[in-house]
Amino acid sequence: MRARVAVIQLCIAFAILASGRIALSQAGSGTMTVAPSRLSETGLYAPDGSIDRRNLAYAPQYPLWTDGAAKARWIRLPEGAAIDVSDVDAWRFPAGTILWKEFAFGGRKIETRMIWRTEAGTWEFATYVWNEEQSDALLAPAEGVPEVVEIAPGRRHSIPGIVDCLTCHASSPSAVLGFNALQLSDDRDPLAPHAEPLRPGMVTLRALVDFGRLDPPRPELARDPPRIRASDPVARAALGYLSANCGHCHNGTGPLARLGLSLLHDEAGERGSPEPALATARDARGRYVVPGVAPESSRVVAPGAPEHSALLFRMESRRPSSQMPPLGTVLADADAVRLVRAWIAGLAPAAEP
Repeated sequence: MRARVAVIQLCIAFAILASGRIALSQAGSGTMTVAPSRLSETGLYAPDGSIDRRNLAYAPQYPLWTDGAAKARWIRLPEGAAIDVSDVDAWRFPAGTILWKEFAFGGRKIETRMIWRTEAGTWEFATYVWNEEQSDALLAPAEGVPEVVEIAPGRRHSIPGIVDCLTCHASSPSAVLGFNALQLSDDRDPLAPHAEPLRPGMVTLRALVDFGRLDPPRPELARDPPRIRASDPVARAALGYLSANCGHCHNGTGPLARLGLSLLHDEAGERGSPEPALATARDARGRYVVPGVAPESSRVVAPGAPEHSALLFRMESRRPSSQMPPLGTVLADADAVRLVRAWIAGLAPAAEP
């Protein structure tokens, strides 16, 4: 393990020298244009090694599954700036916003991803690979680093490349995933898979409203916190999980909108209306047929019949040709599979004509 990490770090160092990627200006000032070569230079940490107090921790109520990785997340908003929430389902962040997400397996930090918005309004992405001493992390090559750590017998975690990052972030209504009205809601879902407890000082939707960090102010989001529109707790948790783990690609505005399958929660939707996932997945005949199931009885979600539901099959699969999500995971999320199976099993089949 140590030898492999040392080789990876050496390769990364040579890649940085070859590319000449260094910080052109002070991180966090709103003028960063190129990723610094070390994580310690990005503005995440204070001089004493603690998290800079300007960086606010947060925990999405429906965490994205990454093979069981433990995660920590921070956001820095420019001083005095607010998030444009004119479209409550597509937040627009001010230039100079920076977000970090740290991934750890077995108690060891493996990678930290960073995205930031430039003065030109574009989003930039970088990933840092932690050294063996856990003292700092080096900027990964743009193409990523394959198989950096074993997370299960015969299964290894890979550092994503920039193209991999864009696959998900560019498909979502907002380039920032996991920091939105539903994910920051103070009305937390007790059945959300892999839910992380809110620690003192973490940012929630109410805090953003109270401190004037949303424009327009949106006080209704604090009075009536966002939640999944569902009739029972299992459905709420299942639909929330699908929104967070699948909705950034499967939504009504991204490149896959043509499929007609939207799994992303819409906070602007009418309170009594069904969630997009229920409306578009239930009884829908997808382009993917469940193996061993007749095409005419295979559905995206077949109410009362999990074994006929392509969505569940693809969640369970880790074959490259069929697994969902297609990137960022080599292990199926067993807890989520059980949850979604129970939700589908509890759906009432459509009435016969």
